[in-house]
Amino acid sequence: MQCVPRVLVIDDELLVVQSLRLVLSSEFQVQGTTHPEQALEWIRAGQTYDVILCDIMMPGLSGVAFRDQVDAVSTDQAARIVFITGGLVVPEVRAMLDHVTNTVLEKPIDLDGLRELIRRRVRNTFALAASEV
Repeated sequence: MQCVPRVLVIDDELLVVQSLRLVLSSEFQVQGTTHPEQALEWIRAGQTYDVILCDIMMPGLSGVAFRDQVDAVSTDQAARIVFITGGLVVPEVRAMLDHVTNTVLEKPIDLDGLRELIRRRVRNTFALAASEV
């Protein structure tokens, strides 16, 4: 039995969450929320994801603040976060991203490129796990 890669989408815009869920669900198991606090609770409860797509600019908890809180729970899960943003030219966003090494994708997202990024991440994770056995 082959495991279906799990993707978490976090964006304060419901249409972005729904759209990414729609386009990715044919290949991946996709869970989404418009509330980063909810996603943090899922991770604290033991949910794990192969890739976490997270907006940067969200009311309340920013993407980088979310990443920092996830890192306190699971460094491995924090490393799986891929930021998505439409605000790379905004100085505040640039300043936040200076402190993290996570991949950043700019909106509008190249969907074929996103699918390939997820596939690569999953392959790398499985290869690493196999080499540790």
